[in-house]
Amino acid sequence: MEIFFVGVGGGRINLIRQVNGYGTGGFAILGSKRIYVDPGPGAIVKMNMFNINPLSIDVLIATHNHIDHVSDANVLTEGMSSYGTKKRGVVIGSESVINGDENGDRGITRYHQNLVKEVHVAEWGKKEIFEGFEIEYVKSVHDDESTFGFRLSMDGKTIGYTSDGNYYEGIGKNYAGCDVLIINTIKPMRDKYPKHFSALTDGVEILEEAKPKLCVLYHYGMRMLKAGPAYVANEVEKRAGVKTMSVRDGARVGSLFL
Repeated sequence: MEIFFVGVGGGRINLIRQVNGYGTGGFAILGSKRIYVDPGPGAIVKMNMFNINPLSIDVLIATHNHIDHVSDANVLTEGMSSYGTKKRGVVIGSESVINGDENGDRGITRYHQNLVKEVHVAEWGKKEIFEGFEIEYVKSVHDDESTFGFRLSMDGKTIGYTSDGNYYEGIGKNYAGCDVLIINTIKPMRDKYPKHFSALTDGVEILEEAKPKLCVLYHYGMRMLKAGPAYVANEVEKRAGVKTMSVRDGARVGSLFL
């Protein structure tokens, strides 16, 4: 099994600028099932560039209805369903992605939901068992109030993903025991913009509780890129005592930890 980071950037500015090597797009978990997470701008283009066939994806997970996480989700359902000719695949999304938010906006249209075999709305604390993997949905505190993180177990390993959000008491314990924990660190330090994790404060506090075998810092905004993701990852590792790495578009985490 491996995690393939298709596009590692995030935030309003980077989703437009697509900084070379750090653009948006999401990531894939490739094992007995092929799972794609948060397909933001560029996902389909980069999947083809990196030889990840969109038609091979079994499961699509969209953690919330922000464009840097969901813009390519509808297109990906077309791939999962063999151009809409076969009703196959599983879609898991937040309430806002599947049923819409207070404004009636939804990330995946009803038409595209009808292309796949199963559609599930994530609920914090709920565990679901699917063919080939299990998933537990974890609370997130973000602008989209239905945002969720998750713990996903497949092929004997557990991967945690925070998605976007604020630190809250006990969040790290929700990810305890993960082999790999992916934290969306859009910035190095806390600032006046809440509800987005910072690496050197929130990230360290999460890791001190979670203690995964490996942490991957991910979803970099412009401040994170200016600080240097590799430098920040090294500082997080020293402070938290957990092996921590940064990634670029096309990076893979495989057999060493999975």
